[in-house]
Amino acid sequence: MPAFAESVLVGAFQLAFWGAVLMCAVAVTVLAVRHHSTPAPELRAPDTVFWDVFMGSAVAIPAILIPTLAAPWTGAVLAVLGIGAGVAAYRSSPRITAWHSRVRQERRARPLYTAAQDTHDRLLERWRHYELDPASCIDYPAMTDVRLPETSALIKAMREAEQLRAERHHGYAPAVERFALALTAAERAAGIPTGR
Repeated sequence: MPAFAESVLVGAFQLAFWGAVLMCAVAVTVLAVRHHSTPAPELRAPDTVFWDVFMGSAVAIPAILIPTLAAPWTGAVLAVLGIGAGVAAYRSSPRITAWHSRVRQERRARPLYTAAQDTHDRLLERWRHYELDPASCIDYPAMTDVRLPETSALIKAMREAEQLRAERHHGYAPAVERFALALTAAERAAGIPTGR
């Protein structure tokens, strides 16, 4: 392989490597600065933005200077790549921040959702006793009579909880609580002794 072709190949590899390093450094720095300069005081820490810029610069400046020393034209190409990465990161940061917030909220809600599923399963088992057991149907006909307001409210609360469970909606846990209250109210209205 001629020396010129080898030089071009090495130069292209270096440009691709340093371009990727620069774009990642600029994008991460812009996202970190946007995140830490939020108006929410609980997310803002003193000097955090300074250190974000400092660390990003510690990576971005050598990523531009090192290849520029080998071939001056690469500095212009890398500057354009860096500016493009910065603009793209700045424009997409609201979506990325919203996605990150959703992921964090889902992670916090997961134990509540699991507990709500367990409670929901127990409530459904309790309800099935009145619906499927012939003796309970005879003893407590009000539990299956949807013309009664308490039973009608129970059925609506049960359907709502089932629908939100299927959708994995964040309102599932409160819907399960409403289902539990409606079931207790329907049992009370039907004259079922507590602790049964």
